[in-house]
Amino acid sequence: MDHPIPPPFPLFEISGRAEARGLSYGRQAAARVHRSIGHYHAQLSAGGMDAARIHRLARAFVPRVENFDADYVAEMRGIARGADVAFEDVMLLNCRTEILQLAKRGLLPEADPDGCTGAILLPEATADGTLLHGQNWDWKSECAETGVVLRIRREDGPDILTFVEAGGLSRAGLNAAGIAITANYLESDRDYQTQGIPLSLLRRKVLEQSHVALAVRTIYATPKSASNNVMLSHGSGWALDIESAPEESFLLDPEEGLLVHANNWRSPIALSKLRDTGIATTPDSVYRDRRVRAALAAKRGTLTMDDLRAALFDDWQTPWSVCRPPRMNLGGNLSATVAMILMRPAEGHMEIAPLPALNRQFTSYSLDPARVARAAE
Repeated sequence: MDHPIPPPFPLFEISGRAEARGLSYGRQAAARVHRSIGHYHAQLSAGGMDAARIHRLARAFVPRVENFDADYVAEMRGIARGADVAFEDVMLLNCRTEILQLAKRGLLPEADPDGCTGAILLPEATADGTLLHGQNWDWKSECAETGVVLRIRREDGPDILTFVEAGGLSRAGLNAAGIAITANYLESDRDYQTQGIPLSLLRRKVLEQSHVALAVRTIYATPKSASNNVMLSHGSGWALDIESAPEESFLLDPEEGLLVHANNWRSPIALSKLRDTGIATTPDSVYRDRRVRAALAAKRGTLTMDDLRAALFDDWQTPWSVCRPPRMNLGGNLSATVAMILMRPAEGHMEIAPLPALNRQFTSYSLDPARVARAAE
């Protein structure tokens, strides 16, 4: 089956107060927002859920999100107005991990989770002493048509550059203070027993921080509905991996200048306290991180962005590989590595290739270098 190569992810710049920011976002990204909503309505309706029920489920998240940050709700209302869609559908996009999983438990067949293989290279491991941070995002292949890059100009904190599904507030990205974040799906027997803050909004909150300590606190201390893994870095040369269950987090430090993670729990303390239930749906996780680590370790001390790129292109055991071409997953959905995201956080630089197993064309995105320099002073 031939798969068309998608165009680069479009860049949209937004600024102003929350609702005005959302309005601008919604207007600029309207076509992709509509497409993104269509994908998730189709997936949920396949399990017997009509639009009214989807909207009721999305509205249930509003008080929780409003208590966490009322500006997020205002920004989503702006997006809905700008794109001419229902507010509930924008909330769906920002809570889609939680909503899909809750629906799956009663309505949907087993669905493939976000895959993802991430890596951070500390300055001691790179050729020029620059920290590098990258990830393959594995999810629904259709999302290669809905991803966007947002450059968010802020008056109350550092500017943000983030890759996200259209209509979402954040996914992977960096900010002008030098902080960068990627995240990987994890699953445990503690998931969805309590109500927490949607994971996508935690990532946005991290990127709003000017200090690493507050970024760590955001992930470590905020209650979640489900497990997740977060990889944090700072352009000055710091990195940390946080494996989180809904009510408890476990920290993993880099080893010999490298930090690599896929979709299985690695913390011995975590594994002594919970059961990893995700390997059944992401069995390739048990070797993806090892493949990437081995490729990077072989060039430790001389690593470049091209070496990180090559490690994430690894196709051993394709289509169950680090870089995944479109294939049917265990739940019968078309899945792929939707995007390869590479960052130099100290420089405010990001480059992304959509469907990298089929396409090796990267597009570069950047924060204003002058604004990055001022923020770092």
